[in-house]
Amino acid sequence: MQIDELVSALPDRVLARGDQGWEAARHFHSGTGDPDAIVRVDSVADVVAAVRWAADQHVPILVRGGGHSAWGTVPGGLTLDLSALDGVDLDGSTVRVGGGATWGHVAEVLSGHSLGLSSGDTASVGVGGLTLGGGIGWMVRAWGLAADQLVGAQLVAASGEVVEVTDAAHPELMWALRGGGGNFGVITRFDFRAHPLPAVVFATLTLAGDSRPLLRTVREVMRDAPRELTVTFMDVPAMDPNAPAGATLTAVWAGDDEDAARAALAPLLRAEGVADAAIETTSYPDILLDMPAADPEVPMPGFVGGNTLLHELSDEAIDRLVSFRESNAASVLLLRSLGGAYGDVAPADSAFPGRDATWFAMAGAFDIPGLVDDESRPRIQAAWDAIEALGSGVYGNFTTSTDPVFASKMYPAGTVARLASVKRAWDPSNVFSRNHNVLPA
Repeated sequence: MQIDELVSALPDRVLARGDQGWEAARHFHSGTGDPDAIVRVDSVADVVAAVRWAADQHVPILVRGGGHSAWGTVPGGLTLDLSALDGVDLDGSTVRVGGGATWGHVAEVLSGHSLGLSSGDTASVGVGGLTLGGGIGWMVRAWGLAADQLVGAQLVAASGEVVEVTDAAHPELMWALRGGGGNFGVITRFDFRAHPLPAVVFATLTLAGDSRPLLRTVREVMRDAPRELTVTFMDVPAMDPNAPAGATLTAVWAGDDEDAARAALAPLLRAEGVADAAIETTSYPDILLDMPAADPEVPMPGFVGGNTLLHELSDEAIDRLVSFRESNAASVLLLRSLGGAYGDVAPADSAFPGRDATWFAMAGAFDIPGLVDDESRPRIQAAWDAIEALGSGVYGNFTTSTDPVFASKMYPAGTVARLASVKRAWDPSNVFSRNHNVLPA
């Protein structure tokens, strides 16, 4: 691959193997990459020049924002590091966010204006990857997905054209950006509709004993709960000092009405299995997690399991999920309530699947020698497959799969066909393939 032309077009922006700073540049939050070149862009014009070069050279592009995606580990190609494009600007209730910004930075800026967006749970997660993949966050029941709050975007297409995307100007492309992933170009700016958010009420319930009765209670409470309330159940092993082992139920109320939050939580606070509870009113940035970056010397183990969108948290689903956790010492179980604003969006109005789902579920065993082997791995996978069979659709942001055909598992066939048509219009040569890739129709 000849990069002289790229270096000439973007002096001091391009790094290749052997260059000073290469080693540091190829490390990202979730791992270590081995691309052919890295461009650390500083402007939209830089993005245009890099995209045009990659398209001419038939080089696949990986777009890096927060760096939490597993796609950064796929060798070769051109990595576009957007981290310098991290501006956050307000115009009334519209917030314009640079394509390289992280959600922690956005939350801090908006908090100063008593505003908020439903984002991911982790401060260092990039705005771009999370939004394009949908974005199930703490305010998902109050305001929907991160993608549901998207009202416009600036996109650099495979042709190098800079496109202002809105529902009025490019409705099919706008539809695809709400959950269709990074298939269609480089987003250099996201425009969101922000919401009033003076503070949040955050509750942590420590759980003991069999989780099944508690989860049945949670299910019944959330069926009629105010949409300001979103809850997450987690059961994790003793592996990470930053995540204490055991089961917890955390809850966020979108707003500062602690009395209303306590009233909504009351049935859970007195439920069987709740050993302790802590409730506080705090700022939204303060509840975002601070996940440590990957250590190149200690690679993360594999993960046998997956995630799914459940129409109903049935007794069968609860039993299969809890049994999965009980049967695998080094495993994790996560459930997040959906419904509310998430379900207000008609299936045809965004690319994100499973709008009738009321719960998101994820479970998996860490593939650690001594705990998982060739004999047990098929059993664990079969247990997960039985859980997945109860759901409909996969949340791409919560998978580490880099399988190029994974998109067909994420979306219904009709959605894939519609995405493929949009892909053909904006990226017919599939320059943007380092993602859950949809092939041009």
